[in-house]
Amino acid sequence: MFGRYRYALRHDVSIGCHDKTSVRALPTLQAQQGIVREERMTMAVRVQFKQHGGPEVLELVTFEPQAPGRGEVRVRNEAIGMNFIDIYYREGLYPVDSFPAGLGGEGAGVIDAVGEGVSGFAVGDRVAYASVGRGAYADQLCLPASRLVHLPDDISCEQAAAVMVKGLTVQYLFRQTYPLKAGDTVLFHAAAGGVGTIACQWARAMGVKLIGTVSTDEKAQLAKSLGAWATINYAKESVPERVLALTEGRKCPVVYDSVGMATWEDSLDCLEPRGLMVSFGNASGPVTGVDLGILNRKGSLFVTRPTLKHYADTPEHTQAMSDELFQLIREGHIDATPRNRFALKDVRHAQEALASRALMGLHVLLP
Repeated sequence: MFGRYRYALRHDVSIGCHDKTSVRALPTLQAQQGIVREERMTMAVRVQFKQHGGPEVLELVTFEPQAPGRGEVRVRNEAIGMNFIDIYYREGLYPVDSFPAGLGGEGAGVIDAVGEGVSGFAVGDRVAYASVGRGAYADQLCLPASRLVHLPDDISCEQAAAVMVKGLTVQYLFRQTYPLKAGDTVLFHAAAGGVGTIACQWARAMGVKLIGTVSTDEKAQLAKSLGAWATINYAKESVPERVLALTEGRKCPVVYDSVGMATWEDSLDCLEPRGLMVSFGNASGPVTGVDLGILNRKGSLFVTRPTLKHYADTPEHTQAMSDELFQLIREGHIDATPRNRFALKDVRHAQEALASRALMGLHVLLP
């Protein structure tokens, strides 16, 4: 019913996201530790929606946690990541299997139960997960052990939840889709967003010249402070003209575009002959009705539409990608500290803020 996640509902009754009375049982107080632990074991909370729409369709419901099945573990979330893809599912741009549906694909926490046939993980282990379906917007959940990675002691759950999907996305973009090398000059759209802020830092660590597009001067300052070589405020400047000037007429070998429809043609105009257009998101809407002939006319260009699950496709690949990300955090090359934190009960407000694009950097939900 909820992708790869399994729940046993005790009450199919909606709890208003802003109803203070209905959320008093949420384990948010550090006082009365014993009571909190008992409640977490017997009752849990998740976010669901029964139809596509705006943030108002999101509900909190209570459920009884199930014991993990064979090959599964149960994770008590300590932090949950927020990503634009969550909005795509809520609005209906991406389909869901059935209603009611859950949201969220990344988080970090502690294993509190292990199913049969699981090796390599035990109760009490700190773990993180990314791109594993929908249903992470919950205080606990069961999921396949094969999709977990071990979380080092020096990486917090908030850091991991904030950065797993975004950081692994940058890993495959920079290290696999188009392997960058020091001295390369690339264009990266939405450089002050969640993925963009990590991309700026990763590029600086690699010696790559990243040109980042932004919508405000404040976002330009943030991107520059994190390692962008140059920024383009697309509200004031022509992106292709600025790229042409910054590269002294050469343009870029690769463009990373998560915006979609609104930037498609500008992105193609920023590519050198035989350059690669990497379209990895649809923030402004999906790119549709593409005339393949345009790739010929603009320089025999290449285009790809990648997604994380086709790169982090085995436990070994996912752990290796995560270890590279964690090492960059450990060495100080990437700051994974969330800039914005929202209570899970305030999920409607959190999604409104995310959709407005007013947020910068990384964000998490806290159960």
